[in-house]
Amino acid sequence: MNLPGPVTHRHLVRREAGALACRRWFWVLLFLTACWGVCVGDASAQGIESILAPGKLIQGHAKVENDCRLCHVRFNRNAQDGLCMDCHKDVALDVRGRTGYHGRLKPQACNTCHTDHKGREARIVELDTKRFDHASTDYALRGKHLKVDCQKCHLPPKKYREAPGDCHACHRGDDVHKGSLGTKCADCHGEANWKEATFDHDKTRFALTGRHVDTKCSACHKDRNLKDTPLNCHGCHRKDDDGVKGHKGQYGEKCETCHDAKAWKPSTFNHDEDTRYGLRGRHRTLKCADCHTGHLYKARLSIACVDCHRKDDKHKETLGKDCGACHTERDWKEKARFDHDKTNFPLLGKHVEAECKTCHRSALYKEAPKDCIGCHRKDDRHEKTLGENCGDCHGERDWKTTQGRFDHARTKFPLRNAHAEPKLKCDACHKDLRSLRKTPLECVACHRKDDKHETTLGEKCGDCHGDRDWKTTQGRFDHDRTHFPLRNAHAAPKLECKACHKDLRSLRKTPLECSACHRKDDKHEGQLGVQCDKCHGDRSWKVETYDHARTRFPLVGRHLVARCQDCHETPRYKDAKRECDACHAKVDKHERRFGTACETCHNARAWSIWDFDHNRRSRYKLDGAHLKPKCERCHTAPAPAPAGKGYAPVGSTCISCHRTDDVHDGGFGVRCEQCHVTERWKKVSTRVGGAGA
Repeated sequence: MNLPGPVTHRHLVRREAGALACRRWFWVLLFLTACWGVCVGDASAQGIESILAPGKLIQGHAKVENDCRLCHVRFNRNAQDGLCMDCHKDVALDVRGRTGYHGRLKPQACNTCHTDHKGREARIVELDTKRFDHASTDYALRGKHLKVDCQKCHLPPKKYREAPGDCHACHRGDDVHKGSLGTKCADCHGEANWKEATFDHDKTRFALTGRHVDTKCSACHKDRNLKDTPLNCHGCHRKDDDGVKGHKGQYGEKCETCHDAKAWKPSTFNHDEDTRYGLRGRHRTLKCADCHTGHLYKARLSIACVDCHRKDDKHKETLGKDCGACHTERDWKEKARFDHDKTNFPLLGKHVEAECKTCHRSALYKEAPKDCIGCHRKDDRHEKTLGENCGDCHGERDWKTTQGRFDHARTKFPLRNAHAEPKLKCDACHKDLRSLRKTPLECVACHRKDDKHETTLGEKCGDCHGDRDWKTTQGRFDHDRTHFPLRNAHAAPKLECKACHKDLRSLRKTPLECSACHRKDDKHEGQLGVQCDKCHGDRSWKVETYDHARTRFPLVGRHLVARCQDCHETPRYKDAKRECDACHAKVDKHERRFGTACETCHNARAWSIWDFDHNRRSRYKLDGAHLKPKCERCHTAPAPAPAGKGYAPVGSTCISCHRTDDVHDGGFGVRCEQCHVTERWKKVSTRVGGAGA
């Protein structure tokens, strides 16, 4: 509007007051109109929210245009996102599962990108395909996929999110295997080039070695159905086995037994190492077919000589089937001298001079007796009272002359010290000479009358007593043989037996737990359990070092140099609290205004070192003049009681902090950011100023 003459300050004030009055009357009339429509009950009347709507909804939201409650909650702008998720369930699943495009975005309001009330034909989803970063989705593009048009994978009218993520969905027409190898195309093919397969054959059940490395794929894989390719050698080398110099299937299909992947010829089979029968003498000059007349695996040969040399056996098997005992591989007719020392009965003494027929009564030599009593039964003067082990006392030199005296060391009870002759005679232990072998071996059998402990320590007298003298024990009982070896402070002479063994009649029932003896030393009053050995050792009850990392509060930073009593006021260590506020309440300069979660800003390195990234860890980014004020400038209210973890909620609108700076007294609403900027409150946006001019 053009004013005559120069514009004075009075004119400007009067013009601004008039404009403000007009706007106020406009809102009053608009409210009365809405109330009138509701009162008269007009069918086309709308609520005040619908009347105040800034514009029409898009075509997809048109059906809910008259019900604002489906998208808005009065006086709660943040609740709008939850209503959006109630309708757009697929997006809600992505956000909760942190998958898809929406799930990978940083948390923000839905109307940041999608705003409505722009008209029926408006598009609130604008996707710039050239600038869109596909790495922000569940399927990052690489190789040739970077140059493919979006419409190749995202087929209309389906949504972008419904595009398949597996190779086979798009490359089904390129699958020359017709699905025989499954749908995991990426195992062989890559994004750089579909035709260049990089298959690692070593990951299959048939790793390529030797000549197989240079063999073409088509030599073994006759068709595209690669999984039906045989894995055994015979499947590909059947023609080599059926050839002129082949075995014609006689040796079975296990070609790898003789052949390897380096070369089919010559054979690598070593009869001496690969079988149980090494070839020696005349056997080396024989051909395989001389012995292996049938199928190699279906009719396996025995390694017994008699199976091949049955016709050469002149003894008619009267000497058994062990031909090798007398014959050798050099020549069957060359009879070797039989070495009786290789049998279970070597010939010694008078047996060397005895003739074979003296013991071998028939041609079946193996039936000859192997024990003395078989031949010397008539010479047994003891009438079997000492059993049939004649060799214990008699020797091969002369039956009548015994070998000095019976060697008791060959029994289970060697005689030593007081048990040996001439101190002790045989009849002292062997009461009945007809049952010498049944004499008990336990000490208590003979020394029951010498047991002063009345069997309270059991019957293992040898644990303390020795065979030198019953009255003199062997120094001291070896405690290391028990479940509780004595070490350091527990060992003698520092500790006597009665210190732990209160009742000498039940030594074996003495408890092994530390708390049984050290209960009075437990200053923790049983709070830390009875496993004292976790902290204390057997050198000294005092704890030298303790690994605090084994607890639920590992020590880091300045906590490493802190004294135990700084946190643990009493030996009841578990009473100590883990919260920062428990120990650092006196250094909290905020007086719990920001709650008790001190670790949100402070760390264990030093209390004065703190850091809080307001832009990443809150929904309100700081810029402009907001970077300078202290935290208390906006967070004026104390943390919620009682002992809240977080700080008191602060409004995210400008008017929450700048209500006193609003010279318009709310005349222009609460959206101060439409005119003001964060750089300086008095600086008004040039866009708004131009419009006012």
